[in-house]
Amino acid sequence: MSNQKQTSGGFNFMSALIAIIISFAIGTAIYVFILGADSNFDVEGHPKPGNLLGMMYKGGFIVPILLGIFIIVVTFSIERLITISKAKGRGKADVFLRNIKTLIANGQYQEAIAACDKQQGSLANVVRSGIEKLQNVQNDSSLNNEDKIAAVQKELEEAVSLELPMLSQNLSIITTCATIATLWGLIGTVFGMIKSFAAMSAAGSPDTAQLATGISEALINTAIGIIGSVVGIIMYNYFSTRVDAITHSMDEAGYSLLHTLKAK
Repeated sequence: MSNQKQTSGGFNFMSALIAIIISFAIGTAIYVFILGADSNFDVEGHPKPGNLLGMMYKGGFIVPILLGIFIIVVTFSIERLITISKAKGRGKADVFLRNIKTLIANGQYQEAIAACDKQQGSLANVVRSGIEKLQNVQNDSSLNNEDKIAAVQKELEEAVSLELPMLSQNLSIITTCATIATLWGLIGTVFGMIKSFAAMSAAGSPDTAQLATGISEALINTAIGIIGSVVGIIMYNYFSTRVDAITHSMDEAGYSLLHTLKAK
């Protein structure tokens, strides 16, 4: 087996855990010091007319958690963007693949390896491993053509198996946050409606301030939860599409290498 390289990058388990904790801490700090600033409220403690920050603060303890979830989505979206961009390598993948196909067809393996080293990224690592294995098996007279094809195919599969986990790493956190944001927002909505109905059921005239606070809590939590969910779903689908595109390029490159052997 050739010395396979793996594209580095992305949060490992401990880094991801620390990022999640910090995100919730930032969300809490925003809730306490920005949304809860005295300038957002009147002397009676009610949000000033039209003050959105004060209204968000009245969303209750659900709000800092929702803010933390939203920050997690943004943080891991940036992390995936950097990692997947690095995995794609330098330049355009389709141009790189066309160049590799031409070099392999002409038997210019060293030039193809040099092109992989220049391109870098997951795609280049897979192609490089396949080319090195292709060189080795072509010089081995003890193997028939089917054995050579099987050896190169196995090498390509192992190289891909090293790269794919890195590409899809932490995507589950984004999609989980997208789901939790909606559900957690609905929990806040339920609590807000409970306060609203409690104010309406009070003896005598309803407590309009309490009624407004309950409705505000319900709507604010719903809005923040939906926003976090929408952003999470969009980013997850975007990154999944990019991972699929890189995987397709790997398969295409592997097919070109195997076709070279089959044509012998």
